[in-house]
Amino acid sequence: MATRFLDELSGGQRQRAFVAMLLCQDTDYLLLDEPLNNLDMKHASSMMKILRRAGNELNKTIVLVLHDINFAAWYSERIIAMKNGKLWGQGSVDEMITSQVLEQIYDMPIAIHHLGERRIALFYE
Repeated sequence: MATRFLDELSGGQRQRAFVAMLLCQDTDYLLLDEPLNNLDMKHASSMMKILRRAGNELNKTIVLVLHDINFAAWYSERIIAMKNGKLWGQGSVDEMITSQVLEQIYDMPIAIHHLGERRIALFYE
C-alpha cells in the first residue's frame, strides 16, 4: 500500500493512515473525532490498542470522540459524557460506566456486566 495514494484507499485504510500520520507528528496531544469510523471490529480493536499504547509508551494525551461506550469503557482512563450537545459529566470509567449514569445519558436501560476488572454495557433488548 506504500505506493498507493490516499484517495485510492478504502475508508478504513484511509482512517488508519490518517492516525499513523498524526502519530508520526510527535505531538504531546492527539485529538481524534471518531477514529473508529469505517473500521471493522478487528481494525477498530487494533486502532484502540495502538492509541492506548501510544498514550502509555509515548506519554501522549489522547482525546477521542467515540459513540461506542464499550470501546470507551475498555480503553479509557477518563470519560467525558455529552448529552444534547452539552457536557453532562466526567469521571473515571468506574464512575461513568454504571447503569444509573448511562441510563440518564441515553434515556434507556443499560445493564453493566463485569469482565474481570473491566465493565461492558449491554443495551440490546
